[in-house]
Amino acid sequence: ANHAVGLYELAAIHLSSPEPDLAAAALAIDAFGAVLESCSGRLGEDEATLTQALTTIRMVYVTHSSS
Repeated sequence: ANHAVGLYELAAIHLSSPEPDLAAAALAIDAFGAVLESCSGRLGEDEATLTQALTTIRMVYVTHSSS
């Protein structure tokens, strides 16, 4: 779970910079999603929170990419 959070934070850093790096953010988001998918059912009580975080960071990405 800690490594997945690290990918979330990396995506957030790329999206929150004055000039967002959408390509780098997309890579981090895709990696975050891949980790969650491959570990589905094995992340315990943190899984729901991580899944919600993935949805949130994806929405932030879409907001930035459509600007």
